[in-house]
Amino acid sequence: MRLGYLADHFDGVAAKVLSAVETVGKYSNQHELDGVQSLRELFGTPEEKMRIPTRFLWMSDDADEPVDEDGSLTYYDARANHPTRSEYRLYYPASVNAMKKAQLGDLVFIARQKTGNALFIVAPGNSSIAAQLDWLFGTSVAEYKGFSIRADFNESGGGRTEVNNLGLPALYLLDLLGIAVEPADPSAAENWLEKILAKFGERFPTSAEFGAFTRSTLPDLHPADDPDAVLMSWLEQEEILFRVLERHLAKDTLDALYVDGHVDVDRFIEVSLSMHNRRKSRAGKGLENQLIALFNALDVRHSFNPVTENKTRPDFIFPGIDEYTDGDFSALNLTMLGVKTTCKDRWRQVLSEAQRVEDKHLLTLETPISPAQTDEMREWRLQLVVPAALHTPYNPAQQQWLMSIADLVAMARERDRRGPAQAVLL
Repeated sequence: MRLGYLADHFDGVAAKVLSAVETVGKYSNQHELDGVQSLRELFGTPEEKMRIPTRFLWMSDDADEPVDEDGSLTYYDARANHPTRSEYRLYYPASVNAMKKAQLGDLVFIARQKTGNALFIVAPGNSSIAAQLDWLFGTSVAEYKGFSIRADFNESGGGRTEVNNLGLPALYLLDLLGIAVEPADPSAAENWLEKILAKFGERFPTSAEFGAFTRSTLPDLHPADDPDAVLMSWLEQEEILFRVLERHLAKDTLDALYVDGHVDVDRFIEVSLSMHNRRKSRAGKGLENQLIALFNALDVRHSFNPVTENKTRPDFIFPGIDEYTDGDFSALNLTMLGVKTTCKDRWRQVLSEAQRVEDKHLLTLETPISPAQTDEMREWRLQLVVPAALHTPYNPAQQQWLMSIADLVAMARERDRRGPAQAVLL
């Protein structure tokens, strides 16, 4: 069962690098973007002003959630009365905070949704989130002087290729954008719901319970064959099945918010935030539990969440906490692994954990991460571990440096095999 395609949510997207005159304040107050003639692929050639309900977002690496506000874009032909010429313009309100924050070199993405509304997203040009949006939408914005246009998100175009099939990194980004993603096949979702309810009843099982159930639904997968691919399959299946259950359990709660045709807005916001936080928390715990299962299946010795110096709790210590606390066991044969579904600027948190281990490892599902961030990680002796299927969005130099799950497993096994008397720096 799949989560669908970008084409299920968008008709197309345009992206560009902002010039000085397009940013508000020091250089310009025009509140328009240049080069919008090319946006006719996205918005057509309306005879009258087109007002497009729009959600404006400012996204950056140092914020877990975007800064957003509702408004509208105005797309129009400034020479509508001219018999032979047209001059299309795209106007945004002067009050838009996303553009007030924008600077020269930042990226703007304008995505037209299936609903007819639009997303107007601004992100710092050298940030990881900008690189991730560029990857998500397939705009390759650095290759264009003006707008990069993708207007092929439709039944027969590029929006429904296998490349645009929604996986976990895309799912996390769409969640940030406020796009609700549900399983693409309703009948398959209903069949899975029956099995889930038969197993757990009308409740959310613990993360460990649900992870074990997920693995049982994929009996033909064997971690030894391809640890990276198996982990991603487990995680994607768990995410899909969780959303099937969540949708079912949330229905009665949401229905109860409608009384006599009115919505209890405060309660609706409370329920929405609770669901959002549950999803993030469950995703993190799900990744940890599936890694434990993977390491157990591969007979890789480890301790999960042990207490080390200053009561810090690294996610994983290899080969274990007993070896870590044994002063005779060489620190060169220890491995510390932090785990974060998306790391953003939080990767620095792992630097203070497991002080005996100077060269630390961090596993994440975030892709890609900006070269500036990965360069800083290398300076701090932090090695990034990313499932092999998620390496492609990184640039070639980064890909040479990244470790896969298989690489991590091989290293942990080798260090365990050497033991305390054979310390050799890998």
